[in-house]
Amino acid sequence: MFEDLQPAPTDKILALIGLYRADPRTDKVDLGVGVYKDRDGKTAVMRAVREAEKRLLQSQDTKTYLGLAGDLAFNEVMAKLVFGDSADFTRIRAAQAPGGSGALRLAAELLKRTRPDATVWISNPTWPNHVPMMRGAGLTIAEYPYFDAVSGSVRFDDMLATLKTAKPGDAVLLHGCCHNPTGANLSIEQWTRVTDLLVERGLLPFVDIAYQGFGEGLEADAAGLRLVAGKVPEMLVASSCSKNFAVYRDRVGAAMILAKSGTEADIALGHMLAAARTLYSMPPDHGAAAVRVVLQDKELRADWEAELEEMRQRMLRLRVAFAEALRRQSNSDRFDFIAEHRGMFSRLGLTEAQVDRLRTEHGVYMVGDSRINVAGLPEDGLDKLAQAIVSVLD
Repeated sequence: MFEDLQPAPTDKILALIGLYRADPRTDKVDLGVGVYKDRDGKTAVMRAVREAEKRLLQSQDTKTYLGLAGDLAFNEVMAKLVFGDSADFTRIRAAQAPGGSGALRLAAELLKRTRPDATVWISNPTWPNHVPMMRGAGLTIAEYPYFDAVSGSVRFDDMLATLKTAKPGDAVLLHGCCHNPTGANLSIEQWTRVTDLLVERGLLPFVDIAYQGFGEGLEADAAGLRLVAGKVPEMLVASSCSKNFAVYRDRVGAAMILAKSGTEADIALGHMLAAARTLYSMPPDHGAAAVRVVLQDKELRADWEAELEEMRQRMLRLRVAFAEALRRQSNSDRFDFIAEHRGMFSRLGLTEAQVDRLRTEHGVYMVGDSRINVAGLPEDGLDKLAQAIVSVLD
């Protein structure tokens, strides 16, 4: 049975992790893995999450199944976090999912059931797992242009022009904030124009919001999504807690539906949960329960928001300092866009050959498309890093 199998393609990021670990150099730099790191290179448990876990250990009296929708109170607080307290919750339903990836797949499965002939339009570039995840659900994929590597800006006019060719009923996958891998975000004015196009063309917004709180702040990062939700009849959302609660390994996410009415929302949720039953049955409890405790407790939530803001501000400082170091070393403004982008990632615009040289000659590890994890930048070694990058430029 297995003798005809060919080796599966290697995941590039996982392969990069292996290369980094095997590198004996003590001054090597890891800019590849997409997790937040503090100044010491550690991905710590957030204070409020640790306290919530202590409370759970003391109070939890059962390990029975949660049910297909997961923790219902978690779903409620997550919907409010994403859509805002003033949203029309009579039309919104949510289901706990195993991480943002699970939420994306649940939404994709629902889309396949309701609009089997729809095309999902995905930004070029995008998070590498978006395409296989949509195809895994049996959906057709098309791309819209998004990022200009030369200027470091959004190709907004090209984006709109391409989406105008989408047929009514198609879905448009949008990054809610902190675009991965580029860090180049839509302005609120651009979100307004995208929303108008979605309504005009009868397109379904499908928003992946995996970094809420990492860009401009918790509320500002959801502004575009909320603007869309206020004008469209239907919408799909995939939300992740991996980054903003740092519960990566606990796999905490939520798939959300905005429907024309409460009745339609209930029916759609039923189909989403039927899909969940065939994929993983029921979601894990612990991480979502900890997030729920944090969001429900006034003091814990305030502490979580404060620590999240510390993380956000640190990344902003690193962006500015790195852009300044690159300007000094290159005597140009080529990399100034890094300071303007938001979130955990930016794409430097290097070739794969240049990325390979950085790894072999300088021990600097990044993904082949030159996406860097800003949180992994060495605070005391930015000029040395910038010098290495400039040294491999053509």
